[in-house]
Amino acid sequence: MARNENNIFYGVDRLTVVTYVLLVMMGWLNIYAAVFDEDHQSIFDTGEKYGKQLIWIAGAAVIAFSILLIDANFYTAFAYFFYGFLILANILVVFFGREIKGSRSWFGIGGFGVQPAEFMKFAANLALAKFLSNQNIVVNMQFRLRLKDLIKNYKNTFIALLIIIAPLIIIKKLQDETGLAIVFIAFVIVLYREGLSVGFLIFGLLATILFVVALVVTQLTGLLITLAVITYSTLLFIKRTKRNIIFVSLIYLLAAGVVLGTNYVYNHLEPHQKVRIDVLLGRGNVDLKKEGYNVNQAKIAIGSGGLMGKGYLKGTQTKYDFVPEQDTDFIFCTVGEEWGFVGSVIVIFLELFLILRIIFLAERQRSDYSRIYGYGVSAVLFFHLAINIGMTIGLMPVIGIPLPFFSYGGSSLWSFTILLFIFIKLDSNRLLILR
Repeated sequence: MARNENNIFYGVDRLTVVTYVLLVMMGWLNIYAAVFDEDHQSIFDTGEKYGKQLIWIAGAAVIAFSILLIDANFYTAFAYFFYGFLILANILVVFFGREIKGSRSWFGIGGFGVQPAEFMKFAANLALAKFLSNQNIVVNMQFRLRLKDLIKNYKNTFIALLIIIAPLIIIKKLQDETGLAIVFIAFVIVLYREGLSVGFLIFGLLATILFVVALVVTQLTGLLITLAVITYSTLLFIKRTKRNIIFVSLIYLLAAGVVLGTNYVYNHLEPHQKVRIDVLLGRGNVDLKKEGYNVNQAKIAIGSGGLMGKGYLKGTQTKYDFVPEQDTDFIFCTVGEEWGFVGSVIVIFLELFLILRIIFLAERQRSDYSRIYGYGVSAVLFFHLAINIGMTIGLMPVIGIPLPFFSYGGSSLWSFTILLFIFIKLDSNRLLILR
């Protein structure tokens, strides 16, 4: 990049930008393939989704340049403002928004729609980074502790979790957008990077596993006995003190509570959420022509691509609309069918490369704020990638979240662009800090 510090590209990481552009353009081509119409073959036809996506891409380019033009300190100074403004927007959209597919979560602007829940991700990341980094300054001045000691402070941990959970609750309860809501769980990963005990993560994973096992196993009594045997067997390998016995007993009680509470949680889910869990776990008599249709057709589309794919615009599953939402949530099916295993690996590699590149850049930051924000970006992108591809191949329940930079939609593309380019700007500012 140019050496002139006044140039907006000064210090901008080329590799990250090039990867972003590649993913966006590949996504555009796949959206064209997913909704291809022989009567409207021009990829620039703005009356079709691929033409509209081109408009969103142009808008994303303007947004990216604008972010690079603004001083990096702006994003630190107005972090809480963005957070508060978008919290308010996500509440107001329930009253003044447009209802689409049973969810009132869109502001209508002419023939286009904007979903504030998508933009909440970058705002939450800014606020979380500012809170943690500001607390770090205070702690360093007063107690000379490291940032990881901050996370061990339960009060600050509670506030950090509140920043994460507040938009999750608003989006889920008010807008009924489960997919977009659970994405905020990804920010918890940032807390582990900053020193939160890994014990919470282990507990969460074990609780999830127990929840799934309890749904699959019909004899809960046998499961509870098995858990008791496994748990108390640990006393054979550790010192049987009063403290250890109490600790092991508490672990068993927590495990038993998860098992016994599984049916209660499951029974209070929405009907469509129950169906998606049943499809994933193969519970009950799943009809592949009804509730299991989406996932089954997605697997067929991806599997039919073979090693090299059927060829661009030659996918039969894609062409004849066998897979619903193939330009948005199930865009990866188009990749699998037309580009095959090789093309799918390339797409996954580019997505993972971008995530790993962000982590690499985050680790070289001179400020805590930039590092924390960078990890937030990588966590959100990884969460989207894992869930989106997982649900298309039947490893995750269908919850409806886009593939980063690939799926059709202006709100998702713009929100991902803002999320990423703010970090690119913060990273470029690192060179000025060094000077």
